[in-house]
Amino acid sequence: MKLGDAVGAALNDRVMRMVRLGGGDVAEAYRVELASGAVVFSKTHREPPSGFFSTEAAGLRWLREANVIPVPDVLASSDGDEATPPMLVLEWIAESAQDPDEDAFGTALARLHRSGAAAFGRQDRRSTGSRGLPNDPSDSWSEFYATQRLIPLARLIRDAEHLDDGLSSRIERVAGDIDAVAGPPEPPARLHGDLWAGNRLVDIAGQSWLVDPACFGGHREFDLAMMRLFGGFGEAAFRSYDEVYPLADGWEPRIPLHQLAPLAVHAIKFGGGYLVGLDRALRAVGA
Repeated sequence: MKLGDAVGAALNDRVMRMVRLGGGDVAEAYRVELASGAVVFSKTHREPPSGFFSTEAAGLRWLREANVIPVPDVLASSDGDEATPPMLVLEWIAESAQDPDEDAFGTALARLHRSGAAAFGRQDRRSTGSRGLPNDPSDSWSEFYATQRLIPLARLIRDAEHLDDGLSSRIERVAGDIDAVAGPPEPPARLHGDLWAGNRLVDIAGQSWLVDPACFGGHREFDLAMMRLFGGFGEAAFRSYDEVYPLADGWEPRIPLHQLAPLAVHAIKFGGGYLVGLDRALRAVGA
């Protein structure tokens, strides 16, 4: 079954037009116009990993159920079978080029994090991200970050022919000394998990929406560090966040620690300048 037919069948409607959208290095995305007059967003994947779209759909629903920050409604999802292509169908968000309300976004993100998670990790133990990183539940952030992020990434770096094994050893050193650098204990936060500016949509009212999550229960500083990594978020967002849910002392010096995981993923995928960033972050945490 073609994607358009599958979307129409899932929504009990008929697809009149599909327009391919740009962006994204994994999935093919479309604006879909239906006979009923509705417009939806849909994406598919030629060779998705196991559980690819159902995991993303579960993450979107998990963020949405906190009811504190806009998240598109999941209208349909499939991991693909003999009859149906892999797909995810979401409500359409009309984007704009206007500046987002950063104060409102920071406040909403603080409330999302504060809504919490059952554990560090995921109760369904599903992997997330392009590298399929594990999310087995852990009792503490330091345990989770060491065993479910840093050590698996160190192994992937060691297996990558274009990367220096020395990077792997340095990451393992950080994992072994994690309790000394992870900061004070905190309860698990409800994380987006891949919070760079490209995964925030700004609608015509200037309101921010979260998309493309890699959700898990984790330390809230992880999302904030990801926001700092590639830019695109105003300082007002961080100020309003701290007013609603004050951050622990020393959170900014810990940013490089939390950036190790996304920098390692990008170094594995792309090499280049990400190797410089990874080396700099490792030096910042003493490795």
